[in-house]
Amino acid sequence: MKVTIVGCSGSFPGPDSPASCYLLEAEGFRMLLDFGSGALGALQRHIGLYDVDAICLSHLHADHCLDLCGYHVVRTYGPAAPYPRVPVYAPADAPRRLADAYGMPDEPALETAFDFRVLTPGTFEIGPFTVTAGLVNHPVEAYGFRVAHGGRSIAYSGDTGQSDELVRLADGVDLLLCEASFLDQPDLPTDLHLSGRQAAEHAAKAGAGRLVLTHLVPWHDTARVLDDAAHGGYDGPIELARSGAVYELA
Repeated sequence: MKVTIVGCSGSFPGPDSPASCYLLEAEGFRMLLDFGSGALGALQRHIGLYDVDAICLSHLHADHCLDLCGYHVVRTYGPAAPYPRVPVYAPADAPRRLADAYGMPDEPALETAFDFRVLTPGTFEIGPFTVTAGLVNHPVEAYGFRVAHGGRSIAYSGDTGQSDELVRLADGVDLLLCEASFLDQPDLPTDLHLSGRQAAEHAAKAGAGRLVLTHLVPWHDTARVLDDAAHGGYDGPIELARSGAVYELA
């Protein structure tokens, strides 16, 4: 399984990265976890425009899903259209919310490009991947994911505050992509986001093999986020996510 960080900026694109988007590849199958603002452009550095086989959206905030609107244009009006519909696993309201964002009611609906499938907690197969989705703690319906293939596994937090479900999803994974939106300080908001320290605490409880801190908000000093994580009791390798970084899990 190959994991490429397409975008890792939190809340909005930063100067060096789009918002959340992660490309997973195995056996020639290509799946995206999230498709946030700016990700469509950077994705083309890694695969062709028409090479996406499936998409999972953790939740419906713009920094995790908005570039699906641009990708609708790609697959609806590209030179060899119509293209096969791409399965999109997302919260139930995704078709309406994304159609509102697209804002073109007289044009073909997003369902011409995408086969929307309602995301619910549980385990299911997407191509060669075994995917487990679990509800995490955020102000809207939001999911974390565990993805396994060939004896290797990753977990992705999506957006979450402190979450026992994230620890369950990440149990023994090779790689944990965990959000670290907050600088660590007293009285952090609950059920919203994690700090670097809290991300490391989740990785320690889960026994994850490697922790990659992501959803990095551009106004924060990322060196501070990394230092916060060093105080979370996790003794495995910790690093900051970087757009373009690749992890080969073999």
